Amino acid sequence: MHLLDFITILIFATIVLITGISFAKAGGKDMKSFFAAGGAVPWWINGLSLFMGFFSAGTFVVWGSIAYTHGMVSLMIQWTMAIAGLIVGFYIAPKWQRTHTITVAEYITLRLGAKVQKIYTYLFLFISLFTTGSFLYPVAKLVSVATDFDLYLCILLLGAVSIIYVAIGGLWAVVVTDVLQFIILTAAVVIVVPLAFGKIGGVEAFFTGVPEGFFNLVSGEYTWPFILSFGIYNLFFLGGNWAYVQRYTSVKSERDAKKVGWLFGVLYIISPILWMLPPMIYRVYNPALSGFADEGAYLMMCKAALPIGMLGMILGGMIFATASSLNATLNISSGVFTNDIYKYLRPKSSNKELIKVARLSTIGFGILAVVVALLIPSMGGIVNVVISLGALTGVPLYFPVVWTLFSKRQTVKSVLLTTLICLGVNAVFKFITPLFGFSLDRTEETVLGVTLPIVMMLFFEIYYKITGYVNPKYAEFEAIRKERETEIEQAPEEETRSNKTNNYSLRVMGRAIVAASVLILIIGGISATGKYIILPLGIILLGLGLKLMLKKI
Repeated sequence: MHLLDFITILIFATIVLITGISFAKAGGKDMKSFFAAGGAVPWWINGLSLFMGFFSAGTFVVWGSIAYTHGMVSLMIQWTMAIAGLIVGFYIAPKWQRTHTITVAEYITLRLGAKVQKIYTYLFLFISLFTTGSFLYPVAKLVSVATDFDLYLCILLLGAVSIIYVAIGGLWAVVVTDVLQFIILTAAVVIVVPLAFGKIGGVEAFFTGVPEGFFNLVSGEYTWPFILSFGIYNLFFLGGNWAYVQRYTSVKSERDAKKVGWLFGVLYIISPILWMLPPMIYRVYNPALSGFADEGAYLMMCKAALPIGMLGMILGGMIFATASSLNATLNISSGVFTNDIYKYLRPKSSNKELIKVARLSTIGFGILAVVVALLIPSMGGIVNVVISLGALTGVPLYFPVVWTLFSKRQTVKSVLLTTLICLGVNAVFKFITPLFGFSLDRTEETVLGVTLPIVMMLFFEIYYKITGYVNPKYAEFEAIRKERETEIEQAPEEETRSNKTNNYSLRVMGRAIVAASVLILIIGGISATGKYIILPLGIILLGLGLKLMLKKI
């Protein structure tokens, strides 16, 4: 990398950090402001934030690796996420918004009881350490590939940066910087794809240069049963993950919650085509990658194709976009600890004390996530960790709770038994049976992880329906939900405060986009190649930033 690329990364990082820190006041008023953005976030901001949080978890490294090796399969895997997003938008997102709770843990307490909530809280916090570590590792991998810095040093530095701006700004810091990253990366892909095609001699050379079977819809261990099971996993992971549920509960209405899911789904129909082209093109440019080296295919193509300075801008966008998932998970983990553990132990805590605990716990969870990220190479690499973690824990942990949104019959026993038995069975087949010479392949592992929880919950639902049982806790929860709904309807001053916060967020976002567009224009002005693409995009972004600065809700 050139010196200008490093300067660009530092400038972009400064823009993002200043943007996040700008919400120290908006995100530090009270618990709802810090963890649910005051219930004030416009649906399109949360939709883009959900997309960036989900999309960036491993797109550049995990799915980029699969795109380089297997080609079209990576698109098929990601299109299951689009279908999941649309279904969540129609059915699950509005149900979450209707609960009027800050966190999933709070919902579990009201719907199933405090004891169940504690068990799920401990399970979530334990599993989220691995999830957060798997989000941090790809960021560090990208930086390491681009700069030749030590991978472990990159993990430590990037972990520290992410912890700082989430601890200060809360959910507002996360969602607004997500939108900034979405805009920058959308512009970036428009730049890198045509330049990458130019490196291999054009589109025709790409189609003739890829290996046989590169455009098959399934390949190797990624079979049709795997694709179907992975799609079901995505449905309940997207609809039940505690970090993503925040995006549905922090908007004003059920209709807005639906739009969050719909926007996610539409973006995931289009984006995989664009995002997976660079690593697929790199297969033609350099077909010699093997082992874990294919994890860096995306950025290697960028290094080969982009002019000096632009690589730093794109890498900066990738760093903070991929860190988005880490930041969202840190925010919700801190929320669960503060709202559902610390507040339970110290019910008379002031708002000031709770916000202090929230920020300190964010730092604590961030440090633990860094430790996990450092261990990922010894766990078989990021692809193995991400897919196996999803298969083992995703549906057992989130699906039973999502089911209770639609059922008045499910009980503490049915929900807990399903989660604990399924986690136990999956763990046995992952860690115990291989010691005796029997192990599941990727498809079998995913199918088991998805099917068993669904079968168990369906059994309980049919049994309760036949016996005519209705859980009394359901009526208690409905009474609390309706009471909260009435309080919201009778609080017009809260809407005024929300509009002020939204206007402030748009101005901050606009200033950040203007700053980024000026940086792009400077890079375009001094670039020897790609001016005809870079400069027009910089002008478009400048106009967008100015418009947001003047826009009012």
